[in-house]
Amino acid sequence: MNHESEFINHFISPLKRDRYLTLLQSKKGRRKLLQGLDHLNDLNMRYAHSLPSNTQTVDEIEVLLKKNGASDHCHIISANEELDGSEMLLRDALEQTVGKGWGTIISCIPGKLAYFEGEDADERYILQPLRSQ
Repeated sequence: MNHESEFINHFISPLKRDRYLTLLQSKKGRRKLLQGLDHLNDLNMRYAHSLPSNTQTVDEIEVLLKKNGASDHCHIISANEELDGSEMLLRDALEQTVGKGWGTIISCIPGKLAYFEGEDADERYILQPLRSQ
């Protein structure tokens, strides 16, 4: 499964999905998509679960993601060019994302579990269709 297309198909607003999928098809389009990640206004908020301020640490986010099925590895989509498109350990991805001010998506399970962090501290979400307790 493709992490990026699955993320778009499940976590982006239905009205914007085709546009995002089209942008992924070229370098120029991808660059445009990445520029919009700092304030991703097209998230399907039905599946975006805001993190309380006391859980916005690398440790807490990692525990929450693993509790919901994340493995040790993930895929990154990021406005930070050094991270974008990479596969890495979840812990490393979180350490390079949390509080850094780059719009970043950490895809843990394609279309089923992801973490999004925008430029602002109040833009931190766990994304999943059905939230496990």
